[in-house]
Amino acid sequence: MSRTLRNRVAVVTGASSGIGMATARLMAREGMKLVLTARREERLRAIAQEIEAAGGGAEIVAGDVADPAMAARLLDAAERRFGGFDVVFANAGYGTERGLLELDADAVRRMFEVNFFSSVDLLRLAAQRLIGAKHRGHLLLCSSALAKFTLPYFGVYAATKAAQAMVARSLRFELEPYGIEVSTVHPITTVTEFFDQAQMQAVRGHSSGTRVPQHAPRLFVQTPERVARAIIRCLKRPTSEVWTSHTVRLSSGLMTAFPWLLDAILRREARRTRTHSKS
Repeated sequence: MSRTLRNRVAVVTGASSGIGMATARLMAREGMKLVLTARREERLRAIAQEIEAAGGGAEIVAGDVADPAMAARLLDAAERRFGGFDVVFANAGYGTERGLLELDADAVRRMFEVNFFSSVDLLRLAAQRLIGAKHRGHLLLCSSALAKFTLPYFGVYAATKAAQAMVARSLRFELEPYGIEVSTVHPITTVTEFFDQAQMQAVRGHSSGTRVPQHAPRLFVQTPERVARAIIRCLKRPTSEVWTSHTVRLSSGLMTAFPWLLDAILRREARRTRTHSKS
């Protein structure tokens, strides 16, 4: 049975652009009330004003998700403004197109702090509050197709996404007795600011590499709105994983079953990246 989303409350991180913004907008159209966070306060205000002008409700909490106090601030805001929350979408994250030897220890730790630890902290606290209130809910993590396989020069990013996926799959069954759903979202190449930022960081670090959208087949490039629609479907009919490409999902299984196939693909991609960096 499809679940109604009207008047439910969602907390969305990384809501100022890309998948987070598209999902927040679509949630608002479904009648959901929103608590939004990102570092860019002016962008958040614009999105909140757009939602409220359309008759919805939105609260913003600007800041860095890696701040240890942010998870409590977000959930407190939901409880103060709307009386609680039903959905948490831990979407905030970033990547850089740089090889492991080009990243210092602080850069690796920072990516894990933002992508993994902050999202896990938010879901842990949200689950504790839902259980304490004896309230059902739905927790989602924006992982990636790269949780199932990696790409050269995106190894650390892929590792953070794989870690998210493993924790979420375990948590799904730990929370099942409480009626709390847990899902991971596995986008393929998505046209967002992610790759612009990844490339900017790569250039600052004098990294080799090409922007993924330049060599990704058009078949495997999607819009953030497509991901948002898949997330809404998952909220209405919960599943453990949200995918927007059946081809990539099946391919990830094949690459797990036949590691030599993945090796061949990664060897080709690494050569392409090195060739591009020299041109």
